[in-house]
Amino acid sequence: METADLVVVGGGIVGLACARAFLEHRPGAAVVVLEKESEVGRHQSGRNSNVVHSGLYYKPGSLKAKLCREGAIEMKSFCRNAQLPYRECGKVILATHVKEVDRLNLLHERAQTNGVECRFVGKSELRSIEPHAVAEMALHVPEAAVLDYKEVCKELAEQLSRKGVQLLYKSKVFNIRTGPNSLFFETNTGSLQAKQGINCAGLYSDKIALMCGLKPIARVIPFRGEYYSLTTEASRMIRGLIYQTPNPRFPFLGVHFTSTISGGVECGPNAVPALAREGYTWRNVNFKECAESIVWPGTWALLARFGPTAAAEIMRSVSKSCFTKALQKLVPAIQLGDLLPRPSGVRAQAVLRNGTLVDDFLWQRSERMFHVLNAPSPAATASLAIGRLIAKEACSA
Repeated sequence: METADLVVVGGGIVGLACARAFLEHRPGAAVVVLEKESEVGRHQSGRNSNVVHSGLYYKPGSLKAKLCREGAIEMKSFCRNAQLPYRECGKVILATHVKEVDRLNLLHERAQTNGVECRFVGKSELRSIEPHAVAEMALHVPEAAVLDYKEVCKELAEQLSRKGVQLLYKSKVFNIRTGPNSLFFETNTGSLQAKQGINCAGLYSDKIALMCGLKPIARVIPFRGEYYSLTTEASRMIRGLIYQTPNPRFPFLGVHFTSTISGGVECGPNAVPALAREGYTWRNVNFKECAESIVWPGTWALLARFGPTAAAEIMRSVSKSCFTKALQKLVPAIQLGDLLPRPSGVRAQAVLRNGTLVDDFLWQRSERMFHVLNAPSPAATASLAIGRLIAKEACSA
């Protein structure tokens, strides 16, 4: 049986960052990354808006706020050193109605507390930044940036391989046993023994935790985020990132426009319940996983709290016209024919038993194993900082 000092379950950006940071703490350690797909970054890490967040949305003092700021700086440095494309295109957050101005003021206060450079702009100055955006008032965040997280994952994997880390692809974990001094991982490609483990399985993180005898305090409920791309002509209307002022009661940011590192523009996502943990379309249905979500008490409490919001999100999912209308609140010139289909993503959202959506990073320990149970946005931005924090915890155990 193969042995290792550390096994990381999950080859997404957080798992790779954890392996990288562990090696920095313990050079020469034997590290194995188990990834059930044929390449890294196939799911959440490679199916997102590719934004480097600045940290203005997050509650001051939260892990999100701290790690986002640290992670954004480190991610920029990583891309520069690896010669990966990174573009600071700036972001505007729009208050499209006077009733949203108070929310925008609150966001500005958070930004200042978190150390984010931003300022209010009026209608005339907004036109000089984003000529086609319309708002009563806006926040301008010049440091907001875009990159390609899939390429970051590939670069991390290559760097890890050069340092002797084994990345075992198509290796799905189906059982974990805890021995007196070791963990035993049983996969479809063989068995491994390790002194420690880190669970970064994303959409399946709670399932991995259960294998270790842990009773997770939250259940992963999958939410699909659907996107469109803009036509080449319509893309010329968007210069950077255009967001709406978020509703503080709802943890999703709503539809927005995102310039891509390749020069196009994407819009979305909405947030609809997925019918499978990898339910990238309404046709992807896993009845067993649906049943697991349905029997979780938090699911029903969540629906009771956010039922009308969920209905509106589903309407935007099934109606391209409704999706377009949501975008027109930000950029009225956008038309139905400007939207082209694009692959969706699925967010692993941890939900507590009482229906609370876990808004911050969440981790728990079992014997010899560290479990990342909730890593929502800005996890990709903060991944290198998250990896350092978790590796420090793992090395001190």
